[in-house]
Amino acid sequence: MWHPGIHSNMNFPTPVAVLGFLAAVAGLGLSLLTLLVLLSLHKTKWAGWIGALVGTGAVVYFGLLFGFSLGSRVVTLAPGEEKYFCEIDCHLAYSVRAGREEIQNGQRLMHIALRTRFDETTTSPTRPKDAPLTPNPRRVLLLDGHGRTYAPATMTGTPLTRSLLPAQSYETELVFRLPADATQLRLLLTSPGWEEHLLIGDENSLGHKKTYLALPTPEMGNGSTNSKINVPSLRDFTQFSWPTPR
Repeated sequence: MWHPGIHSNMNFPTPVAVLGFLAAVAGLGLSLLTLLVLLSLHKTKWAGWIGALVGTGAVVYFGLLFGFSLGSRVVTLAPGEEKYFCEIDCHLAYSVRAGREEIQNGQRLMHIALRTRFDETTTSPTRPKDAPLTPNPRRVLLLDGHGRTYAPATMTGTPLTRSLLPAQSYETELVFRLPADATQLRLLLTSPGWEEHLLIGDENSLGHKKTYLALPTPEMGNGSTNSKINVPSLRDFTQFSWPTPR
């Protein structure tokens, strides 16, 4: 299960954050319904108490939301290090496995091999050990040192939404078109759901810092337009098998 030692898209336990969000939404809906009924019955005093209760709950919830955002920090994980996403009763881990850069028809292309792994050690005791997991949707962006963002031009190999069994993993190749002056590149992987912005501790919430995946440093050949990217902490990727389109 979740613990503070892992690099995650959350700095607060996801099950607690989700339950808190659902409770807040249900409480708000019930309170508004009660408020309308009381106002229709001209029970203004009771309506005032309900309004005060809603206001207090909002202050507490958004206080926690902004508090965990202020307590967050920017993290850039080295190539091979994993960023975890909680799927309520288990976790998926993402890491940059390899990369290569090339010039094709005058266009600079960055190829990144992204690994998705179902970490079986993070599953809840109540989850069946052989139950498959379908990942939630992910948004992938590449950022440079100038603050510009780039969406993948193509994604080949295994789709990021492919189901996995515990301990299984797969690779997806992401290709980005970049300008010549794009440097200090980092990969940002997030969840696109609107509710993520209102979850306590989620990196998509207002003011929350992000966890990035660093790219390996390219080593340019002598006068070559291609580059091989090496990750010293991982295996030699000169023999890396890039995902094939499916």
